[in-house]
Formats: sequence, structure tokens, C-alpha cells
Amino acid sequence: MGRIIAVANQKGGVGKTTTAINLAASFAAAEVNTLLVDCDPQSNATSGLGLVRDPERISTYHLLMGAASPEQAVQPTEIEQLWLVPAHKNMIGANIELVDTERREFRLRDALSSCRERYQFIVLDCPPALDLLTLNALVAADAVLIPMQAEYFALEGISELMDTLERIRGSFNPELTIEGVVLTMLDERTNLAQQVMAELKRFFGEKLCETTIPRNIRLAEAPSHGRPALLYDPRSKGAESYIRLAKEIIAHHLPVEAAAPVQEMDKTA
Repeated sequence: MGRIIAVANQKGGVGKTTTAINLAASFAAAEVNTLLVDCDPQSNATSGLGLVRDPERISTYHLLMGAASPEQAVQPTEIEQLWLVPAHKNMIGANIELVDTERREFRLRDALSSCRERYQFIVLDCPPALDLLTLNALVAADAVLIPMQAEYFALEGISELMDTLERIRGSFNPELTIEGVVLTMLDERTNLAQQVMAELKRFFGEKLCETTIPRNIRLAEAPSHGRPALLYDPRSKGAESYIRLAKEIIAHHLPVEAAAPVQEMDKTA
């Protein structure tokens, strides 16, 4: 059964969508069947994989409203073993439309249950808010991957997210775990970055990912071309970092023979 990982942090601008796109692409490049589900009305994961925004296309909104199955919503991408359930701005309405709906927190979980056998990883790109869309993603997920910047305010916000995860475990999803905390847009040369890394290591221990994601121009440029970094510039530091992150996560959950060897991970580029 596929592992569902929600990429979440209520703070905006920390690299959630960049992480969701490039982690999913790197899983697929390791010859691991992967589904990326765009749960954000901004639809940046959708456009970041080259799909134009289309209000007529079946999207995550239809899954939440019970109007379509994942099989009807899935779109192919440039990478052979990566598929996408796109989003659209009409998902903003789901926060209101689902309020009085039965099992409103379990809508995404129920929708994805039919396709978990088909994918080894399902990555959920969450909006930068602790709303009903994010709640659905966290209830559906086996684990949450938390992208964070190495800055002071990131430390302030982490307690709120931890409280939210604890409440979700208590009420809806007792099996929810932390997949890891990954530092993004990192400049290791600064004293602040070193201090924040040390603080996070004390707080999260082994849950702090060994892989960090550096500030990287090519990584920032890739979404405007509708491609993950490993297709846009596979030799960039950003692309290589996400490949390492994917390997780190794969090593925790899949037998070695289930993924392509390290040297083959960027062969789709």
C-alpha cells in the first residue's frame, strides 16, 4: 500500500510546493510510481508541472466533493512514473461547502483509498493555512513532511503546527507521524542558519532530515517553465538536493531493490 506524505507548514513562502513537486519528481525518477495531489487553490503544483489552469478539468475539488474518483482526475506528466491530480481556484469554495457535510475531514482520505495500491508514494501539496483543505490532507496522510526556513520566525511557528498535528492525532488520525523536517532555501554560511539548525536538531532529533535544500536560482526558475528541477536543470544543486531527499525517504520505507540505483535517479532528465 502506498505511503501518503503531506507536505505542510502553515507559514507561507517556506518552499512547500517546490518541495512537493521536486520530491515527487525525484521519487518517480527512482522508478517509483508516484502521485502528486495538488490541494492548494493557488494551483502552483499544477502549473509547476506544466498543466495550464483549466476550470473544466476534473480536480482535487471534485474528489473532495465526491463528484469524481482519483482515476478520473489523474493527469500524466513529463516524467513516466509521475502522475498529478490538479487543483483549481474553485477549491477555495470547498472550505465553505464542506462545513455541514458528513465526514467532512475524511473526504480526501476516502477518495484516495481506492488508488493507494497503485502508487508507492502519494505526495499532498497543502495550502499555507490550517484550514479544512489542509485538515483533509493531514487526515489522509500517513506522515507529514515539514519544510522550514532557517530563520527565527520559523521557530516561532513550529509550536502551532505541532499543536495542530497533536489535535489531529487525537481526533481524526492517530497514526499520523512526522516524516521529517527539511530545511529549505538554506545558506549554511550564516550564523543564524547554524543556530536554527542546532535548535531544530535538539527539538526534532532524528526527524530533522540530513538533506538540506540550498538557495538555488535554477530551482526557483523551474516552475515558470512548468518543469521540476531535475528536468529543467538536472545538474543544479537544487535538483541534486531533492534527489538526495527522495533517496533518504525511500531508504526508510522501501526495500533497496524497489527503487532504481542511485546513479540512475536522474536518467529521465
